[in-house]
Amino acid sequence: MFTDQQRQGLDRLLAAQGFDPEIRVAQRMAGDGSDRQFYRLAVGGLSLLAVLPGASQPQGMAEARAAHAIGRHFFENGAAVPQIYGFAEECGLLLFEDLGDTKLHDLVLQQGAQAPEVEAYYRQGLAALAHLQTETRQGFQPQWCWDTPRYDRALMLTRESGYFQKALCEDFLGMTALPQGLGQEFVFLADRAMQEPAEFILHRDFQSRNLMVHKGKVRIIDFQGARLGPLGYDPASLLIDPYAGLSPDRQQALLGFYLDALASHIPLDRGRFIEGYYYMALQRNLQILGAFAFLSKNRGKEFFRQFIKPAASTLHQHLAAPQGRDFPCLRAVVEQARNLGAVTR
Repeated sequence: MFTDQQRQGLDRLLAAQGFDPEIRVAQRMAGDGSDRQFYRLAVGGLSLLAVLPGASQPQGMAEARAAHAIGRHFFENGAAVPQIYGFAEECGLLLFEDLGDTKLHDLVLQQGAQAPEVEAYYRQGLAALAHLQTETRQGFQPQWCWDTPRYDRALMLTRESGYFQKALCEDFLGMTALPQGLGQEFVFLADRAMQEPAEFILHRDFQSRNLMVHKGKVRIIDFQGARLGPLGYDPASLLIDPYAGLSPDRQQALLGFYLDALASHIPLDRGRFIEGYYYMALQRNLQILGAFAFLSKNRGKEFFRQFIKPAASTLHQHLAAPQGRDFPCLRAVVEQARNLGAVTR
């Protein structure tokens, strides 16, 4: 289960915290799109979570170091993240507070997105996001970031719109004749998104499967990809999240709540935010579709295939807004994708 080096590192972390060194149960847990390894440990009367880096070295070690540095900073600044009890840098093992098994997505499936309890957790999560985005900026060090230090134009073009084109359109759907103007529209979209103030903390995967509900509180996980970026991307990630399928009315109501929460932390021009939010949501939608296509086809993670159709429908609806007139090629591609059987399976 653990290598000798990993077990030695774990024993040292347990001793440093004064925990019982005997592990009675170590249960392997499944991850979503990650190749990291997760183990639930029963240590004395405590339940802890051990996370080991993925097989891809040195990327996995860099990701683990980022999770440790960023997670400690967030926790120390009052963000709703799990406590980190220690980090064995020699093997990349992280020891976390165990937040249980209940994701916000689980409650959506059990009760429905409009259930009062679920609504309250969405609001709690958005309030926690507003705090994280604004109140953890001071002291945040871009050198902690394992991937890129900020969300920028190059990332949008290569790993969001470019990801959508390569992973979904070409590899997953086999499209061979994409409109010539598609690339120009992606550049326009990235340039417009770059106009948004970007000196805030960006989680970049803030969605219902990365929000745990533990003892009545929402806690944020999977934050190791945090970096500097614009405000609108993370709330868009949660509100257009295809796992939950929130209705447009529900999205608008929750966006209004988020803006109220945000305004309690910083001066806010709501009109400016809402104008830019459209482009943040469009960027995120492209990223989602690229990721789900890649994970289902290239990684064999069939769980994600079922969410391609709702994500494509959201993109189609998004492009029907007045701003969508600037993206005729993308609209044509989405229409073609929706007509292909692979999206509707």
